[in-house]
Amino acid sequence: MKKIGYPLLFILALISCSSESNESNPTESTVYFPPLEQSAIWETKSLNSLGWNENAVAPLLTYLEEKHTKGFIILVDGKIVMENYFNGHSATSNWYWASAGKTLTATMVGIAEQENHLNSNNKVSDYLGHGWTSLPPAKEDLITNKNLLTMASGLEDINNGDCVEPECLTYKADAGTRWAYHNVYVKLQDVVASAVSTTFNSYFNTKLRDKIGMNGAWVQSGNNSVYWSTTRSMARFGLLMLNKGKWNNEVILNESYFNAATNTSQNINLGYGYLWWLNGKSSYHLPQTQIQFPGSIIPEGPNDMFMALGKNDQRIYVIPSRKMVIVRMGEAADNVNLALSDFDEVLWEKINALID
Repeated sequence: MKKIGYPLLFILALISCSSESNESNPTESTVYFPPLEQSAIWETKSLNSLGWNENAVAPLLTYLEEKHTKGFIILVDGKIVMENYFNGHSATSNWYWASAGKTLTATMVGIAEQENHLNSNNKVSDYLGHGWTSLPPAKEDLITNKNLLTMASGLEDINNGDCVEPECLTYKADAGTRWAYHNVYVKLQDVVASAVSTTFNSYFNTKLRDKIGMNGAWVQSGNNSVYWSTTRSMARFGLLMLNKGKWNNEVILNESYFNAATNTSQNINLGYGYLWWLNGKSSYHLPQTQIQFPGSIIPEGPNDMFMALGKNDQRIYVIPSRKMVIVRMGEAADNVNLALSDFDEVLWEKINALID
């Protein structure tokens, strides 16, 4: 009996220790996903429950309103902590994403790839045919889908503006050897459409927009394809990316592609993924310059933050370490600007006063 009893006691002791250990280490909070219906209630989380500084709310809201903000949302664990509208905007108003919408295009490339419609490493001419640029075929064939995702096409980025017609897409350097912010990324929408044999808009609506309950539509504006939606729809996309491409238990974008998209994608601009900006790197480049700047893009922001940044301060900040998504829509905070501005640094000073 003793020979049997001791092992049993040992096993019971292990079970008891395991139980005590689980009780002393509470499980991580679960990410909440709002219902897909636009009219459904989106659960909230109070500032008090998070231990945030309520005295910092008024200065933050004042700054946002003064800086021509229209919509502002903070999510934690998927729940709304702050949601504010200014300057005639409302929860049902649509506004443009500008270049923050580049991340939607990058996501669609990943979805098409995981469905085996295309390969990011393939040359663009495999999908668009030769002559989509004015380069000789040998140089054009150096440009891959991944080069467009990473802003390393080697095409002229200043002299021809946003034009993406073949005569405007001229040679500057071999693909992969030079980072330059360029509207040519929009050709990826044509690549996706060619690969899936339907329109990009239709594929986007079916595979992404409708699956996570976004509203909105793509609008052609000159040479740009610009997404318009409510602020909440922008927050829904941020929440999807906070959860590494999964919505509830459904994989919308596989985690392997998500990881590639939200980490340094080439060795020239360390602060850039697949059309996502990355904070906390040792150096970065700005649009329309070849200068390498030392340090983080937004020193006041968390180092693990990745960002969708658009003209006139359209913003999605995703902060995995805090399970947080922050969205800002509106007019330019100061003067008209491209993806980055001083607004980010001051905004994060005020956010830190709230959350720290």
